[in-house]
Amino acid sequence: HRRHHTHSDQPGDPHSPHVGYDGSGIVGALKGFWHAQVGWLITEGGAKPERFVPDMLKDRAVMRVDKYFFRFYLPLSLALPAVAGFFLTGMSWKGALTGFVWGGLVRIFLLHHVTWSVNSICHMIGTREWETTDQSRNNWLLALPTLGEAWHHNHHAFPTSAFHGLKGWQKAMDPSGWVVWTLEKTGLAWNVKRVTKEQKQKKLATVN
Repeated sequence: HRRHHTHSDQPGDPHSPHVGYDGSGIVGALKGFWHAQVGWLITEGGAKPERFVPDMLKDRAVMRVDKYFFRFYLPLSLALPAVAGFFLTGMSWKGALTGFVWGGLVRIFLLHHVTWSVNSICHMIGTREWETTDQSRNNWLLALPTLGEAWHHNHHAFPTSAFHGLKGWQKAMDPSGWVVWTLEKTGLAWNVKRVTKEQKQKKLATVN
């Protein structure tokens, strides 16, 4: 993610739909979309953690999740829906299989593609309001499915903002921002960053 922000829609961006695809018509646009959606996972090398996330390498909680994600957390996220389906259907193996498929595999499939749509669609289709050097867009249709991440142009303009939705109606469609707000109110999050009016004024685009 930090590599993407460092080189957004420029050479070095791991999942830009534009780098190498602009100016080649509908075919190029479709190729760019495919690359940004899922192709980059196959063709792009990973970012060097020492360069882009040295702070996270020192975070014990983050490193614990990284270490046990495939060994524990992923299998657990597949097993729990299967167990729930088993007991909710009167200890039926068919219920367990249904829970595994729909609560596990289909859920993960949809979650990933909604997440990746921020890389692809939100750099191709939507509105712009701020001066940025990339092609990021706000896409209200994806706002709720992505839990607010689809206010992606706002995020590129103000990457440290806890809320990606910056206007009243955008904030209403930014569940992630409200989670951070709730955590702040309960003392579980602190030093929460918000965008000031002065910052917004400096970033206003001359052409919308």
